[in-house]
Amino acid sequence: MPPKSKKDDETTEEAPAKETTTKKTTAGKKPAAKKPAAEKKKAPKKDKDGDDKDGEGKGRKKARHESYSTYIYKVLRQVHHDIGISNKAMSIMNSFINDIFERIAVEAANLVRINGGKTLSSREIQTAVRLILPGELAKHAVSEGTKAVTKYNQSTGHVAKGSK
Repeated sequence: MPPKSKKDDETTEEAPAKETTTKKTTAGKKPAAKKPAAEKKKAPKKDKDGDDKDGEGKGRKKARHESYSTYIYKVLRQVHHDIGISNKAMSIMNSFINDIFERIAVEAANLVRINGGKTLSSREIQTAVRLILPGELAKHAVSEGTKAVTKYNQSTGHVAKGSK
């Protein structure tokens, strides 16, 4: 082994010196004082309504589960007031409505894009319904949709396009 030169000695001595300087900067700070166990308890987290999230107090709110089940049930009562519906059948109907809704929304969005517009209006929805639903079902859907839009416009005071 060749004898060590002064440079080799300096480099080996410098490395520990650097470590001590980094230790000095971190050691210069005072360690955080530990709090007694009684002070460590945090206040219960609250949601935007002011209710406890931890499950203490008023109780935990249930997660929202959006579905069309209440509306399906109301329509069923109008059509067949003496017939019920099972949970599985309600789930199938809910999936069906979500599927049709998505198909109509996608088709209407494509119509807006093709026509170069930026607004999705009732006209695009009506055209999408005519394209997606078959024959007589499309006619009934369009008439019910037109009736609903007219009723809404009258209740809010909006004036339909083309008539003033």
